[in-house]
Amino acid sequence: MTTPPSLAQKPGIQLIKNGAPSQIDLEHSYQRPGLRSTIIDIPMSSEEKPLTMGRFEMHPSVDFPFFYEYLEVKTIVTGKIIVKDEAGVRYEAEPGDIYVFTPPCLVIFQAESDGTAVYAGHRGPEASFLPGFEGTVATPGFTS
Repeated sequence: MTTPPSLAQKPGIQLIKNGAPSQIDLEHSYQRPGLRSTIIDIPMSSEEKPLTMGRFEMHPSVDFPFFYEYLEVKTIVTGKIIVKDEAGVRYEAEPGDIYVFTPPCLVIFQAESDGTAVYAGHRGPEASFLPGFEGTVATPGFTS
């Protein structure tokens, strides 16, 4: 698996069309049978403090726990994405709403979520969110 080059390589405009690049399926890599969720990471910059953006989709399926070790801003563009925090507080976001996940933060994306979001994370690309990932991922702080 090779990390794609960052987008910010030369001045100008770049348009990323919906559906490109193809997203990856999270069911296998996150060991959540029945999870209907896809994601793709796109490195924005290879600077000392990297920034990565991407697209996330979740459809009604199973809960999806994710542990944020970095700052991420996720904007809902279609549908509804529902999360709970470790204390069980429920948050529902609809188009135009923005989640800000400040680390360290365990987030449980709820099974009834059915929506799409775009995000920017203060990190380099996550291997498990890139095409060609073959491993599995355990979520710190979560037991099913």
